Amino acid sequence: MGEVLIKAEGVSKKFAKDLKKSLYYGVLDLISGVTGREQVRDLRNDEFWAVRDLNFEVRRGECLGLIGHNGAGKSTLLKMLNGLISPDEGTITMKGKIGALIELGAGFNPILTGRENIYNNAAVIGFNKEEIDANLENIITFSELEEFIDMPVKNYSSGMKVRLGFAIAAQMQPDILLIDEVLAVGDLGFVLKCFKKIDQLLPNTALIFVSHSMPMVARICNQIVLMDHGKVEYQGFDVPVGIGFYYNKFTNSENSILFDDGSLELTSFKLNLDDKNTIKRGEDLKFELNLKTKNNFLKIIPSIYLEFRDKEQRPVAGAIIKDIKREFTGDTLKFSISIRNIQFSLGVYSTDLTIGNFETKEPILRINNFASFQVESKTQMWVPIELDAEYTIEHYKP
Repeated sequence: MGEVLIKAEGVSKKFAKDLKKSLYYGVLDLISGVTGREQVRDLRNDEFWAVRDLNFEVRRGECLGLIGHNGAGKSTLLKMLNGLISPDEGTITMKGKIGALIELGAGFNPILTGRENIYNNAAVIGFNKEEIDANLENIITFSELEEFIDMPVKNYSSGMKVRLGFAIAAQMQPDILLIDEVLAVGDLGFVLKCFKKIDQLLPNTALIFVSHSMPMVARICNQIVLMDHGKVEYQGFDVPVGIGFYYNKFTNSENSILFDDGSLELTSFKLNLDDKNTIKRGEDLKFELNLKTKNNFLKIIPSIYLEFRDKEQRPVAGAIIKDIKREFTGDTLKFSISIRNIQFSLGVYSTDLTIGNFETKEPILRINNFASFQVESKTQMWVPIELDAEYTIEHYKP
């Protein structure tokens, strides 16, 4: 176990919703601090707790994932950890040099060049000129901004600011690294490069990572805190459980018809789910579609496509039933479709339905999120597909 580099004990922070009252309360608190009088601990008129009674510690070599909806208090907590604002209650202990990417362009002087901002930011972290000189070329090379490094930062795009900020924070190898959602701004190539660098830094760094991307959180975090309106809803080292609680806060039961040529109507459907809308991994998933035909549909040879999406709305699998050769004699149809031995891992999935003309490839009816279901699994994995694997073992003498 590494040494504890970040420790929060009973940390709370409150704000006023009204700007004038916020300034007024700030002045009162400042006067109380100067005169030594005890500050007001209870909420005053129009105040709310942005962060309430947080306790955690992060050791060297650990990464804490901080997740929650917008306004949950994540960024406020990061600002307190970085020393930009002070908690109203509790204590924060930070040991070592701190690198932070908590707001896009934060800490940059817009009229200075990228090179000059490297010296400014690295000096704020706690590095001297000799250390910065030794790492300067590595920072510039990592940021991939060689052509623009002597241009004022005010002319940088948001992606360029992220490149420079992460390059400074990472290449100087701080003891503590705080990363907010800013990595979402970068292009895919640079984001992958950043995660490779994080992998290299993590054994010697305490990292706090804030993101709305659960795949990113699951990739690098070994403990997690789920926040909601400033309070902790889940905290622990079982990252998939925390991600599960996060996903369950967001439900989307409404479907949307993206295309309808008027020749077919989905009147009803059902799935072989239990009363909790769940199915066990490895079982057959069965759909029953009841359709009403209109116009010239009886002359069409249809195809049916089911696309499955995870909670991040990433397509993870698809099933196509094509060249359906049968005589349609009535104005109602019932299709029974079975997906055998589903290998989806634990999680909630939505299904998109597309019915098309097999011969012309033209769509007839397309409905997004027409059905959703939850998969139960014995293991807590948040990869989209959980594969069955077998092994053999042999004993031998070297």
